Amino acid sequence: MLADFHTHTLASDGALLPIELIRRYDELGFEYLAITDHASLGSLERVIDEVRQDCRSARRHMDIIPLVGVELTHVPPDEIGSLADQAKHLGAEIVVVHGETVVEPVVPGTNMAAVTSKSVDILAHPGMITDEEARIAADNGIFLELSGRRGHSLSNGHVARVATSVGARMLVNSDAHGPGDLFFEGFPAIIAGAAGLNDDEVAAVIDTNPKMLIDGLA
Repeated sequence: MLADFHTHTLASDGALLPIELIRRYDELGFEYLAITDHASLGSLERVIDEVRQDCRSARRHMDIIPLVGVELTHVPPDEIGSLADQAKHLGAEIVVVHGETVVEPVVPGTNMAAVTSKSVDILAHPGMITDEEARIAADNGIFLELSGRRGHSLSNGHVARVATSVGARMLVNSDAHGPGDLFFEGFPAIIAGAAGLNDDEVAAVIDTNPKMLIDGLA
């Protein structure tokens, strides 16, 4: 499956309008694209509404299926659960949490707050995630991200090892912010393989798991 479930647009800190990002991925032959712009309490409703309007337009005129998403970013851990619930109530189809990446000062406890929320779908670039956090993610059906973005990808090998050891499901996402970040066919498999996954594990991450995520949204 050609899919990318973590991208950004001008609705937050990306370079493209949502409709242009969708069109570019449509031209690349992708089946699904989630637009997950950064948001916190003050911007959540605006971001979801802006993205939703362009997704509706794209669904009428393009083959790709765009998904309305949001990435809760640098939110205090105690507020992640309630904000994720609110995002779903406002119409977000996918809720991503900006995990404890090794290259930004994310508040400790963010990973745990994300994996214990029933409204979170993906924990993005979770850095040096613990076995316990990954095990809870597995129990709650939350996907752990192998990141295609520079810096965030530094811990991909660790994430892959921990996730594999406890049976947590992984996805490969671009975290694209501009045209040069977009995935192309075959690149997600390269990222998964570089994280140390074998051929069968790569196939699960780039094909089986995205289908499971989509099926779970139905």
